[in-house]
Amino acid sequence: MEINSASNKGTAINVRGMIKEKKRSKSITSVIETIMPKLLLAIATISILTTIGILFTLLTETVEFFKRVSIFEFFTGTVLKPLSKTPEFGVLPLITGTVISSIIAMAVAIPIGLMTAIYLSEYASDKVRRMLKPVLEILAGIPTIVYGFFAFTFVTPLLRAFIPGLEATNILSPGIVMGIMIIPMVASLSEDAMSSVPNSMREGALALGSTRLEVTRQVVIPAAISGIIASFVLGISRAIGETMIVTIASGSSKNFTFDITQSMQTMTAYIVEVTGGDAPAGSTIYYSLYAVAMTLFVFTFLMNLLARYISRKFREEY
Repeated sequence: MEINSASNKGTAINVRGMIKEKKRSKSITSVIETIMPKLLLAIATISILTTIGILFTLLTETVEFFKRVSIFEFFTGTVLKPLSKTPEFGVLPLITGTVISSIIAMAVAIPIGLMTAIYLSEYASDKVRRMLKPVLEILAGIPTIVYGFFAFTFVTPLLRAFIPGLEATNILSPGIVMGIMIIPMVASLSEDAMSSVPNSMREGALALGSTRLEVTRQVVIPAAISGIIASFVLGISRAIGETMIVTIASGSSKNFTFDITQSMQTMTAYIVEVTGGDAPAGSTIYYSLYAVAMTLFVFTFLMNLLARYISRKFREEY
């Protein structure tokens, strides 16, 4: 009887300990549950405040620039000579260089990236896909400054062998290399969009006698078109905002031209030039940096809005 009494007493002590431990862990969990939403809110608020701070800085400095230079002259002027005795601040040469380099980049990235995505999604075996996708992603991990030197020291001399009139710094070479850099983005996002198409749609089309190419062209691509187009738009946005490749390989000539063999400057390259130059704070050329940055911000913002609109407009849910 004494043994049973001692055993019951020991069991009661263990149960009490378990209850206390449970209450302690429950209180810790409740504290974590209380703190985590506030911590996440603080992190989200920091990102929002950072964005507001960037916009505020851009707007205030851009307004100061337009107090000195006519907004009409800025957006319609074809001459950019910020350091001359009679400075001119036409942004069209920079916009032209940015748009042309982006068009060249997407002319390279869209067909290669889309064909790569089609192969990975519709034709490659699981073994080949597991091998090729990491190799493709390596391109996305290469620093852009390496791409810039690759364009300047390899691609440009190679192109000059076929295009004798090509200048040492030009817009064609960095445009091509930017396209190579963007291929992983277009291929990965497009492949994800095509892989999300249900296999039942493919099997149904194949059962009706369609070939695999017909299934890809008439079933898979139309069903995944929103994701594919969104990848194109995001790729263009990435090309517009690229800095180091065009800074190294396209030169600093502020030419208003559509000749891709000539040296041109993009908006990002101009920002790098002014930032690293001798422009004193408070000067007109200093404030032009912010006006160009604001123009670039509007460009990329509109491209992102377009990508979101296309994704929502043509999105298919299965």
